[in-house]
Amino acid sequence: MTPMPALLETSLPLPLARRGKVRDVYDLGDTYLFVATDRISAFDVVLSPGIPDKGKILTQMSTFWFRHFGDIENHLVETEWDAFPAEVRAHAELRGRSVIVRKCKVVPVECVARGYLVGSGLKEYKETGKVCGIKLERGLTTASRLREPIFTPATKEETGHDENISFERMCAIVGDDLAAQLRDLTLRIYQRAAAYAETRGIIIADTKFEFGIDEHATRGNIVVWIDEALTPDSSRFWPADKYAVGSNPPSFDKQFVRDWLETTGWDKTSAPPELPDEVVMKTREKYIEAFRTLTGGEPEL
Repeated sequence: MTPMPALLETSLPLPLARRGKVRDVYDLGDTYLFVATDRISAFDVVLSPGIPDKGKILTQMSTFWFRHFGDIENHLVETEWDAFPAEVRAHAELRGRSVIVRKCKVVPVECVARGYLVGSGLKEYKETGKVCGIKLERGLTTASRLREPIFTPATKEETGHDENISFERMCAIVGDDLAAQLRDLTLRIYQRAAAYAETRGIIIADTKFEFGIDEHATRGNIVVWIDEALTPDSSRFWPADKYAVGSNPPSFDKQFVRDWLETTGWDKTSAPPELPDEVVMKTREKYIEAFRTLTGGEPEL
């Protein structure tokens, strides 16, 4: 079945709180409406065209993980379309790609867990023997599994690349107690998710989480897992049967798009090249395959 055209932008008769690289966020008063569009970004640039159904797949995968870890406080308030406000349900194209979430004060640090050495962590290790100030054993290479997962926070930049930082710098930004709480929570979720994914034949090489503070909770300020959860946009998913130390396994995530961009000669500063149809459709297939493999079900498209 031919997918519907990609939904690149929304325009609702509601106050727009924020338009990010991928999500449009609307203010519903006490809550927010999160809408995941089909925009795709790589190297901090939004590409053209979008990936049809990507927003639906990511939204439903995040909801799966938030529900899977029901003992961890998350931002979901409502996921059932029929319970959404009428002014939202009037836009049928939002079905399956929208959730209603609680309002939180966003912690200005991305919380990254790494179980394998790859990407910016590998680059830093090759230069210094460390990742975000954490000294690692010698002799590691591409895709080496670490003895234990490490916590490598990063700044959240509105423009340009996020910057890897040390835990000590994170403490200076958010305070010692909150930094320690987020470090422990990040590693706990990652280890549990990685163990589950292994039973489904997938390695989660690394992932990033975002957290917020609910300042209006009846129990006082509480940490809340927000944004997205363990999706192909926020994680590196590798097929376990293709994993081998020394090379990047073919991934289920948008690394496929990054790899294609690297073959084009793009300088990453000028306007990016248009994604060809075969890259768009192959990327869509990878997102759907990741959803099926991890959840055992089919996304509502």
